[in-house]
Amino acid sequence: MESIVLNVEPRVCNKKEAKKLRNEGKVPAVVYHKGEETLHICVNELSLDKLVHSSGSHLIDLTFPDGESKRSFLKDIQFDQVTDRIIHADFQFFSAGEVLEMDIPTSFTGEAIGVVAGGNVQVIQHSLKVKGVPSNIPQQITIDISSLELGQTMHIGEIPAETYEGKFEIVGDPETSIVSIVAPKKEVEEVEAVEEEGAEEVATEDEEEE
Repeated sequence: MESIVLNVEPRVCNKKEAKKLRNEGKVPAVVYHKGEETLHICVNELSLDKLVHSSGSHLIDLTFPDGESKRSFLKDIQFDQVTDRIIHADFQFFSAGEVLEMDIPTSFTGEAIGVVAGGNVQVIQHSLKVKGVPSNIPQQITIDISSLELGQTMHIGEIPAETYEGKFEIVGDPETSIVSIVAPKKEVEEVEAVEEEGAEEVATEDEEEE
């Protein structure tokens, strides 16, 4: 997994200061690691927004004003429910060789049999939680869906083994759906219309018999 540099600054931890920082285009954040004191920091909103909306996950070198740099990853992010702006972030330090749990974006490759038959790909899980050492965790989890037929769904337990090759573990219920091949919307609507028409005919026949 690639790493990027993110400049950060220490901050005072209180509500008034957090509001002031947001008005200045900065995001309040915390950094923690088991057994260590939690650090209160702030980061440039535009830089963080670019990181959050990138296509893959990254390790993050948090660089402080004194030049010190510590490697971390983004553990949690909070958005304003109205404006969708980032309002808070949690980072976590880690040690070399430490096993981490991270949310990694999914991507899908291969032309599914069901797509060739006219279906559409419906992504259900845009990211998956994985567990492993940082050097073995990818920026994206690329899953081959070429074998999926129309109406078929792939679950976590059905992800091809070559996707992770024993380097990391995908955490979650094996029955969790991640991607489906669905019929085109128009076709679904036509089937539903036929079913409704059939139900109405049956109801009319029942009324006539009464």
